[in-house]
Order: sequence, then structure tokens, then C-alpha cells
Amino acid sequence: MDNRFEGSDKRPSTRAPEAGPWGSPTPQGPAGPARGLRHSPGHKRIVFFRIAFLAALLSLIGANIYQDLSRPEAWAYWKDLYLSPSLTASVIPDALPGEDGRRHPALAVTGKIGAAAAGWFRDKLDAANLRAGDTVVLSSPGGDLMQALIIGEVIRAHGLATVVGTFDSAGRLRPSYCASACILAFAGGQIRTIAPGSLLGVHRFKTIGAGRDPVADTQRTTGIVLNYMTKMGVSPAVVEAMSATDDVHWLGELEARDMKLVTGAVGGR
Repeated sequence: MDNRFEGSDKRPSTRAPEAGPWGSPTPQGPAGPARGLRHSPGHKRIVFFRIAFLAALLSLIGANIYQDLSRPEAWAYWKDLYLSPSLTASVIPDALPGEDGRRHPALAVTGKIGAAAAGWFRDKLDAANLRAGDTVVLSSPGGDLMQALIIGEVIRAHGLATVVGTFDSAGRLRPSYCASACILAFAGGQIRTIAPGSLLGVHRFKTIGAGRDPVADTQRTTGIVLNYMTKMGVSPAVVEAMSATDDVHWLGELEARDMKLVTGAVGGR
């Protein structure tokens, strides 16, 4: 008996395909059930290199930030700029009489001139909206030389006057002092006066830095200060007085006027 079939009486199944894990039918095809999406080895290498590049970039940025902040001068700058500014300021309306006979507002600045003081001062000056002929009143023991130079330049560029003094709670001008680097900021005034009893103090500037030549740095600093004072109309004698002592030398009234450091009437203009 021949057991071979010439055909089949089987018919196509009408049963629905089995559902997938979310209830949808699992596709069937010539390649069998669909499988999860797989990335090629080349794609994986690209992703790996991108992650490695980003990690290296972040490490480099972090190392640079650490290196910057590890330097004392950099930390001093960031601290003075963001954490605790060394200067304070307040606007005193109608504080002092001007050459025109009217009373003008003043920006009273008090404290040590820090590593970021110049930028801070610009912001305070812009907020105060002072005009030419108005006054910056200074009360400071000194601080950063280069920052003081910039503050003086800004004061002169705005045509402002400078006064050494401070204001009490009633808005009255009282005596104070301006020493060391503060003298440079004070010299920027178009007109420079001091409140009665106020003091101006000068001394030799020192430069501090590892690996530097202190003699060459002192000479370079002296040249910078001399050029600046000459530009501001102050006698070179004030630089000679600075260079003569490491201790603060308090200038007398007549001495300061002879040096042209004080140009207006003492206690008023």
C-alpha cells in the first residue's frame, strides 16, 4: 500500500495569533517573532567616545577652576566679588555743596579696597546715578593698589569730586581717614577735599608674589603710581613721601595742599 499523500485535507487555521506582552498580537513572519532593537557595535563605540569626551571636558574644567581658586589672589577675588565685598556704600542725597552753590548727592564708600573692588564700585556708581560735580566720599585704610587705581580712573572719567570723611546717622559729614591705596582712589577726584579733622596717610607700596623679584616689582609699581599721580595733577612729591617709609606717614594739611593732593578748601568747596 502506498502511504504517500498526493495532497492534504488540512485547511488554514482561523485562530488568532497569540497576544504579545501588552495585549497586541505578536507579529509572525518569515524571520520568526520580532526581537528587541539592538544597536550595532559601531553605534556603541560612538556613544562611548562621546561620554568619555564629556567626562574629560568636565574634568579639565574642574581642574582649571580648582587651580584658579587654589591661588590666594584668585580666592580673594571671588570672595570679594561674590561672598563678602570688603566695601560698603550708601547714597546721601543733597549731601554737600558744589561749586554751583547747589547741594549735590554723594556716594559714601567705606572699608578696605578688595580684590574685586573696582567692578563693585562701578556697579554702585551706576546705581547711584551720580553726575559730573557730584561727590564720592571715602573712608578706607587702603587695600589693593591696582583696584584703587581703576577706581580713581572711573571717578575722573565721571567728573566727580572726592572727599575724605564719613557720614553720621543724621547725614552730617564727619572726619575719617584715607590711607595707603585709598590715596590713589582719592586722587581721581576732579576736586579733592577733606572733612575737618580727616587724615591722609601714605607709605611705601609692597608687592607680594612667589618667584618674583621684589626690587624690580617695587620699581615697576613706583613707576605706575608716579605716572598715575602725574596724570591726576598730583605732585611727584607724594610718591617721594610714599617711598620714604614703610610705616604710614600722616600728611599735614599744608603738606597735602603743597603736593596738590588736596585742591579745594578743607572742609568744603
